[in-house]
Amino acid sequence: MVIQATEGELISRFNSLDKHADYHTLIVELDDQLVGFAGLHRGLFYENNGSYIRIVAFVIDEQQRRKGIGKKLIEAIEEWARSQQITTLVLNSGNRKERVAAHAFYEQMGFTAKSTGFSKRLS
Repeated sequence: MVIQATEGELISRFNSLDKHADYHTLIVELDDQLVGFAGLHRGLFYENNGSYIRIVAFVIDEQQRRKGIGKKLIEAIEEWARSQQITTLVLNSGNRKERVAAHAFYEQMGFTAKSTGFSKRLS
């Protein structure tokens, strides 16, 4: 799935996110090119004490996949989360056929599939 956005829209989004203490963005650059990023959100558990980090966005440039960049980015997320005294990471990934490789990657990185997510767009 390709999501179209103008440069101005992206700048506006990142500026808004940057103002919120519960959001954090990690980027990956290679040869002065952006090749990946992770968008993180700190949330509070209802069912447990403490907080967790939800990986809201996780993107590696298609030409850079299978080179270890995603693994290093997950490791950087884990390191950052630990520095925040966070012990749990969560993420959702679509059930579409093109997500099979991503699901295998997440499982290889130690994630466990636990649930199916639902969303509803409100008009």
